[in-house]
Amino acid sequence: MIGLTSLWTDGRTAVAPELNRRRAAFVLGKIDEILSWEKTKEQERDVRFVELGEYLCEVRSKQYWRLEKLKSFDEFLEKRFPDSRRKAYYLMTIHEHLTRVSKPQLQQIGWTKARELVKVARRDGAEFVCAPWVHKAKELPREQFRREVERHLTGKETEPWEIMYFKVYKSQLPVVEKALETAALMLGTDKSRGYCLEMICADFLAGARLEDPCS
Repeated sequence: MIGLTSLWTDGRTAVAPELNRRRAAFVLGKIDEILSWEKTKEQERDVRFVELGEYLCEVRSKQYWRLEKLKSFDEFLEKRFPDSRRKAYYLMTIHEHLTRVSKPQLQQIGWTKARELVKVARRDGAEFVCAPWVHKAKELPREQFRREVERHLTGKETEPWEIMYFKVYKSQLPVVEKALETAALMLGTDKSRGYCLEMICADFLAGARLEDPCS
């Protein structure tokens, strides 16, 4: 876990870096500014996700969360991303792994496709050739690009799929999101939400069979 392990080295607490209060206040202010725009400007969100990921990485490495007297980076994320911290980790991963892709190109791709591109960069390592993948990300629809990435990672076509629609009340949404987030943390953040939902359902069915007196 990125957030949970960032303060530890060889099992011991790492030495806290000297806090640059002026820079910390600037970075935290920029994060709040971008998050505020996210709520009202869809276009700005797509453009500024690169900037947001960079600032979040700086907050984590420089421990700017101490300026707000918080105990950890995870607590900082809980405060800024109350619904789900998953997107924050995705944005930081994009910043860390797609260093060969320019910021303007990432802005054109969008964060959801960039998230898929990270999987290729991780898999290929030093052999990652970004130009053709950036071109595919720009030209292909999101789902088709995801299948291209899956084909590259597995060497085979993905199985047929379909989209499910069902209504969830706002009061139910926090429970559903928390369950999916917890499953992703247990199974690996590279797993899709569909896979996480499948595992949650499988676990429920296993428990139901154990309690069935007729089984």
